[in-house]
Amino acid sequence: MLIGLLTAVAASICYGTGSVLQAVGSRKSARREADTGSVTQHGGPSLSSTAKAAMTWEFIVGTILDFVGFGLGALAARLLPLFLSQTVISANLVITAVLSIKLLGIRLNRAEWTSIAVVCSALVLLATAAGPEGSGDTPISTHWWLLGISLLLVVGGTVAVRLLGARAAILAGLLSGLGFGALGVGVRVLNGIDPFDLGALLGDPALYEILVAGIGGMYLHTVALQIGSVNGATAALVVGETVLPGMIGVLWLGDASRPGFAWVAVTGFVLAVSGAVAVAWFGSAEGHGSGPAAVPVTPAEDARTSAGV
Repeated sequence: MLIGLLTAVAASICYGTGSVLQAVGSRKSARREADTGSVTQHGGPSLSSTAKAAMTWEFIVGTILDFVGFGLGALAARLLPLFLSQTVISANLVITAVLSIKLLGIRLNRAEWTSIAVVCSALVLLATAAGPEGSGDTPISTHWWLLGISLLLVVGGTVAVRLLGARAAILAGLLSGLGFGALGVGVRVLNGIDPFDLGALLGDPALYEILVAGIGGMYLHTVALQIGSVNGATAALVVGETVLPGMIGVLWLGDASRPGFAWVAVTGFVLAVSGAVAVAWFGSAEGHGSGPAAVPVTPAEDARTSAGV
């Protein structure tokens, strides 16, 4: 349990730091692209602008940290109940919020700090209540369902972003979180890991679901960082990657709390999700940022300004 918790905490730190660095790179690229008119007619980033965002050094370093976090998170998902591993990893919201003060010039208000404190307290409750993880043994048909759902999330999210533009920031963050949550479930049920069997591993649809959900989730998260609040987008991601996997772990994979601690686990889970939603709500405007490092406007606003609107 201790090794799993330490692994999940390390994954959280990698993800949180990576998110802020990706936001810095994404927004630098988005402002340049908006000046040249490289946005969709609805104000969202074009595919080319998203690709160029991925070429900034900040985004590259952030992506490397994401890959490290992915490996650590995958290990944590095998060692801990999903409702605990995913929620601890989702505490990267705290890292994101604190680092955004320095790197993005954002000032957090009292409500946001309170919400972050609620999330931290909830994680303590969850760690106290967590029991043994389930087996993860599932029929192969459910692995195919996971792959199909992940494809639907990625395609649907891409279409929604192009249609809704800047209004899709929170939705993109939520869908990216669902993708990362599906990734966590896929890692948990993946065949051919213990004991290692290369044939079973390559023949498992869950392996390809992990790739689809990971790449698609990263793309949608990048878009969310380009067009919306870094804290709001990350908080929406937290909800997506925590709620559904946690429920699946308990109802489907056999995850459980310690005897007599079910109410503590439920309380911690609800508080963690509520705190994340509160950060998304209070931080979505991101208008309280100031100072020379702040990102003044969204890509859509840049486009309107350059057009003289």
